[in-house]
Amino acid sequence: MTGVIDEFSTWLTEFLPADYYERYSEYRWDLTLRRAYQRAAFEAGWLQPTWPREHGGRSLGLRDAMEIRVEAALRSAPKMPNIAGPNVAAPGIRQFGTPEQIDRLLVPLLRGDEWWALGMSEPEAGSDFAGLRTRAERDGHVFRVNGHKIWTTQAHLSRWCTLYARTDPEAPKHRGISCLILDLQSPGVRIEPIRMASISDETFCEVFLDDVEVPVENLLGPLNGGWNVALASLQHERQMIWIMNWVEIKRGLESIRGADDEAVYAELGSLLTDAEALRATGYRALSNELAGRPSPEADTMKLLGSITLQRVWELSAAVAGPGATHDRDLLFERQDALAATIYGGTSEVQRNIIAERLLGLPKG
Repeated sequence: MTGVIDEFSTWLTEFLPADYYERYSEYRWDLTLRRAYQRAAFEAGWLQPTWPREHGGRSLGLRDAMEIRVEAALRSAPKMPNIAGPNVAAPGIRQFGTPEQIDRLLVPLLRGDEWWALGMSEPEAGSDFAGLRTRAERDGHVFRVNGHKIWTTQAHLSRWCTLYARTDPEAPKHRGISCLILDLQSPGVRIEPIRMASISDETFCEVFLDDVEVPVENLLGPLNGGWNVALASLQHERQMIWIMNWVEIKRGLESIRGADDEAVYAELGSLLTDAEALRATGYRALSNELAGRPSPEADTMKLLGSITLQRVWELSAAVAGPGATHDRDLLFERQDALAATIYGGTSEVQRNIIAERLLGLPKG
């Protein structure tokens, strides 16, 4: 490891409670610890390593930043309580925000003082982001927004939302979308949490928008330029997802080792191969980025990582036998893995993107 990685590792060791790994099943849900970790990581410059110190970073290169993220994942560092904020909303605000927006919003977001939600998915559109129907019409100094968002994680606990709405209904679908910074405490906003079948603290919500006024100065990026804001914001999330999936796959594989069954060995070998393929592809994407070459690997990594993660925990349950039904931790891992093929873009959408954009196949 380089010196900066050693420094991060030492800092993490000093931050974590002495019994963190012995009681990890409890600490992983400790909201106070997770809030403290995000704040401390911001103040120490580990939250966004490539960014300057005032934005929670150290102006590091991409290679060191990736190694820090890998080290944090391998060490099971506390999960940030509002992942959408630092990992998706913050990159968009920093890249597209006005000086006033950045000055008001970015630091409270990064410190975890204010939570953010992502207003993207809609009931009628599913994972077809370009098919969204929420409308935002200019009316003097405000946009009047009407529509309905769904699967909006933690909206009920968030202050702000990057809301994507159609501002030019005559334009091609992906060209008529704008991104608005919505104050979720605004009149006309109604948030309904969705009852969850799984163990999770990342509650999905429906967000209903009834003639909500959003000031024009809350436009993030250019008018009708929301598609590019979304792509740039999600690129950072995709990098985090493959690292998270790879580490969780490795952890799941460790739970399977020692099984005495040839069929298990065959599946285990396949999963080990896929795990290494995922890691190698992640580093190839980094090499392409460093060299300034096109890097089309993101969708492939999302698809491979999600599917492999599910296979790992289903195999772990099969090895555990009847006891799997009474193992609360294993149940959580299996349910959490099911979500991997949905968040960040469903596997069906990833397959379509790979087929059409990477392989050049005709649309079905």
